[in-house]
Amino acid sequence: MSGFTYLSRALRSHSSYSKLLLLSSVSTGGLLVYAESNIEGGKQVVENNQLVPEKKRVVVLGTGWAGTSFLKDLDISSYDVQVVSPRNYFAFTPLLPSVTCGTVEARSIVEPVRNIIKKRSGEIQFCEAECLKIDPENNKVFCRSGINDNLVGHNDFSLQYDYLVIAVGAQVNTFNTPGVMEHCHFLKEVEDAQRIRRTVIDCFEKAVIPGQSEEERRTNLHFVIVGGGPTGVEFAAELHDFVHEDLVKIYPSVKDFVKITLVQSGDHILNTFDERISSFAEQKFQRDGIEVLTGCRVISVSDHSINTKVKSTGEHVEVPYGMVVWSTGVGTRPFVKDFMEQIGQGKRRVLAADEWLRVKGCSNVYALGDCATVDQRQVMEDISVIFKAADKDDSGTLTIEEFRDVLEDIIIRYPQVDLYLKSKHLLEATDLLRDSEGNESEEVDIEGFKLALSHVDSQMKSLPATAQVAAQQGTYLARCFNRWEQCKSNPEGPRRFKGSGRHEFLPFRYRHLGQFAPLGGEQAAAELPGDWVSMGHSTQWLWYSIYASKQVSWRTRYLVVGDWVRRFIFGRDSSRI
Repeated sequence: MSGFTYLSRALRSHSSYSKLLLLSSVSTGGLLVYAESNIEGGKQVVENNQLVPEKKRVVVLGTGWAGTSFLKDLDISSYDVQVVSPRNYFAFTPLLPSVTCGTVEARSIVEPVRNIIKKRSGEIQFCEAECLKIDPENNKVFCRSGINDNLVGHNDFSLQYDYLVIAVGAQVNTFNTPGVMEHCHFLKEVEDAQRIRRTVIDCFEKAVIPGQSEEERRTNLHFVIVGGGPTGVEFAAELHDFVHEDLVKIYPSVKDFVKITLVQSGDHILNTFDERISSFAEQKFQRDGIEVLTGCRVISVSDHSINTKVKSTGEHVEVPYGMVVWSTGVGTRPFVKDFMEQIGQGKRRVLAADEWLRVKGCSNVYALGDCATVDQRQVMEDISVIFKAADKDDSGTLTIEEFRDVLEDIIIRYPQVDLYLKSKHLLEATDLLRDSEGNESEEVDIEGFKLALSHVDSQMKSLPATAQVAAQQGTYLARCFNRWEQCKSNPEGPRRFKGSGRHEFLPFRYRHLGQFAPLGGEQAAAELPGDWVSMGHSTQWLWYSIYASKQVSWRTRYLVVGDWVRRFIFGRDSSRI
């Protein structure tokens, strides 16, 4: 009992500490401890009488690649996180072309958002709603739920934020072409893929109805894809396989009327890939009977035909169709455009963020993925301050050693310098300071320094609007948020050439891991790091393995692989559901 007497006195003499109640059970030897924290004024008090800091509120708009990657890697112990998205699932968008033809089922490539966030101890709140407006002045977003209006309660609400992460992706870019919105299909969402699948079956069912002429059947079974990028090419290949491996067996009477046409405004399809891949794809499509119209621009779309213009001759050609799929790039969403107007970016086409993914003009707003572009700063914009920072003795000239002292910071801050060195096959950055005859200069003045770096900015390129970029940006930003307090006291970024000290974080650096282009017939093309190009059947199996491994959960991984096996054994399902 002496132990309990001592403990009781200690608790009475230290009223600021938590009160403890200890109950022992002699029969079991167990010990139960109950703690009651002292609460003053509704605030929890810790030992040093300091208030527990309130968590910063982070609002994330979107549940695509960027938003989901950010949420999966974010340490939410320091943040109060709220997610807003009009869809309550994450979709593996690279497999959308496979969904259009039943190679993979729609539910196999989606994972409910709540399944993802529940793994984070339920501390992330999700609202199925669409953002209507961002108020950067008052740190508030206005949203509206799209759930059935017959249910009680308000649909409109607003959220306050300390940090806002915009990861809403982009919408289809029609380039203001008349008739596109009214008559074309798109391939951005799961619902788009499901609509395309139903329309393909409708075209075949319509073509076998008695009493139609051959011309009507040819029109109904003419499938036109506008856009020769990865999405358009992959859909054309999937549709070709669907038709010739499955549909011609159940619609044999109309198999000779089917035609697939790919319209591309450029000179080649897959023009973002290596030339060898582009050439291989065009040759394969020619063998498969897929018509490729390059150098053609769509002028307008009507209910039964598209009007194209041949660039080389200026000739207008009218092409009848049964279905048109429009896949020609992305545009900015309306509420993002309104936000750009508020922060002084109204004249830009895309929301601009700096190298740390922070929106230019807003210190607490970040933009990831297709909705924004990283506006990399040019070396020549800062060439004078770089020279001044490197010239430690204020001599007006730079020595090789002085240049080496700032070289690492220059390469980190301006990644185009490293790209330029690789493109010119220069072993060291100091080789930039060599004179016209290739001799190493001991010193260089400001004019010589400008001349040495004058062509570096030519290596600047915009990041592609791909899932790979968005996922890497989400992971990067989560790491920055996780290390915020640590990097405030111990910055890890490059030195500030304008000002003193260093940047808190390293700037975002995209690492290209390669890209695939499935071409049908169990063949694919791949462009991988190290200038490695692979084409053929083995590349298709590499595509299968990588896409299976990249699934967001074991559930979707199992479902996707199961769909592939089912298709190999039983073929694709042609039901209109």
